[in-house]
Amino acid sequence: MIIAKRKPLEEILSMIEPYKKVLVAGCNGCVAICLAGGEKEVGILASALRLARRQKKQELLTVELTIERQCEHEFIDALTKPVSECEAVISMACGIGVQALAERFRDRWVFPGVNTEFLGMPVEQGVWNEYCAACGNCLLGITGGICPVARCSKSLLNGPCGGTEKGKCEVDREHIECAWHLIYERLKEKGRLDILDELQKPRDWSTSRDGGVRRIVREDMRL
Repeated sequence: MIIAKRKPLEEILSMIEPYKKVLVAGCNGCVAICLAGGEKEVGILASALRLARRQKKQELLTVELTIERQCEHEFIDALTKPVSECEAVISMACGIGVQALAERFRDRWVFPGVNTEFLGMPVEQGVWNEYCAACGNCLLGITGGICPVARCSKSLLNGPCGGTEKGKCEVDREHIECAWHLIYERLKEKGRLDILDELQKPRDWSTSRDGGVRRIVREDMRL
């Protein structure tokens, strides 16, 4: 899922400074699961914004509404009336949701309330790790299901490097596991260490960002 983190309050306050009535729009998708932009976080942010404005003796009215997903148009319809009644919108969704709202409601400023961080998953309560770089050329079939592009600090395709020690990465020996150590252990479990004997060629990054804006079209699903 997409992992996000709420922007600093002062940054959000700065963005909405000219406005007296804003819609704080949450999303029940990924950002709700990672506790960044769901209904609860919308309420907390709206309350903090009103309090901060009050301390400056400035008026701020907030409207709070959380929809199922901000990245799909059929759910965005529910925001039409609330948006029309507000001067600006703070989207608590990922960058996709922010852009979706900005595209739909062109006569309103839509500000991001969170920073979209990465594609990942929770590894324990309150801790999320990056697992996928959305690089467009998945190697998980030969690495035992562990992504070296996202989980190796150097995105090495042939590892480990000389910086690994006791299964930890030299970048942060406390928090970052060496992806290639994990790959070795996984392939060993599967009895497929022979895969490591095959030298991987330099990566084709054209599927990542160098190829321009990415798009997937499923002709079999189109109407």
